[in-house]
Amino acid sequence: MTVELGAPVYLVKGGDEVLLGEGVTSLVGELVGDGDRSLMVEELTVDHHAVADDSGYDIGPLVDAAQTPPFLTERRVVVARHAAVFSTKDAVAPLVAYLADPLPSTSLVLVWERDPRPQRQPKLPSVPKSLADAVTAAGGVVVDTSPGTGKAQAAWIDEHLAACSLRFDPAARKLIADHVGSEPSRLPGLLATLEGAFGEGAKVGRDEIEPYLGQAGDVAPWDLTDAIDGGDVARALDVLHRMLGGGGRHPLQVMATLTNHYLRMLRLDDPTIRGDKAAAEILGIKGSTFPAKKALDGARRLGSERLAEFGALLAEADLDLHGAKAWPPELVVEVLVARLAGRSRAARARR
Repeated sequence: MTVELGAPVYLVKGGDEVLLGEGVTSLVGELVGDGDRSLMVEELTVDHHAVADDSGYDIGPLVDAAQTPPFLTERRVVVARHAAVFSTKDAVAPLVAYLADPLPSTSLVLVWERDPRPQRQPKLPSVPKSLADAVTAAGGVVVDTSPGTGKAQAAWIDEHLAACSLRFDPAARKLIADHVGSEPSRLPGLLATLEGAFGEGAKVGRDEIEPYLGQAGDVAPWDLTDAIDGGDVARALDVLHRMLGGGGRHPLQVMATLTNHYLRMLRLDDPTIRGDKAAAEILGIKGSTFPAKKALDGARRLGSERLAEFGALLAEADLDLHGAKAWPPELVVEVLVARLAGRSRAARARR
């Protein structure tokens, strides 16, 4: 991702959590540049904004962080995760006031994502008009990580292929676009895999990349989630190894599959949701309601407490994949899959 640097505020949004996370990581990396990340970056999550009695959110810590001058560096990068918890005009009023005269040494990154805690924000709210106007007036930048559909998605894929260090011939470009299909969140991980395999600047064609696209020995993503949901640890690990080996999938692609799987369940963790049709409507699934039924059954089987635990495991693994642990990425997802399957088995045993 390449964006205009030097803006006082960046509003990052998008409907795919994986692509949103990739976009934030890329943006913060560009803002930090050659600087010391440990001194420059302050990241605030929903935990920094939840009030003591857990009855709402306080935007004060975010505004205070934005107004804090840098120490031992020329600039500060303040990253506000879960900024969508401030979804009303009144809630964002202090932030709008700050943006009227932002601190020149602060780069504020507002990540428009909902509260990740179960049942807090089932749907992602729209950005309040007052905040959107304030970002524009301040000379801010809106970063939309959504790939779109149809021609927009094709253009999004072309943009990412062009930004990749590899040079793809037309046949290779078409093969990648067809392979990604309706799961564009797989593209960043796939490109990282190909760059690692061929080296920066290499020219590659269809025949070179085909073995990395999961054509031989691959398994469907739902084979992995079905094994995990069934509590079959051995089967889940076997499927994972086939996906990483013969399937040529990058661990980030596996993370995308697992994250989307449990995010669906989290969105349906609500006793008022009754029936497959209602679940499909909430998930935005058209046509067959079978995927919605599976997600609804999974949410009911696991329950809120276990889903929250799974969410924490996914968040920990995501951090580990981005360098929190000095583990190979394959080991990170292997441990994650074993933990998820083991806890699913325990949940079934209790029932």
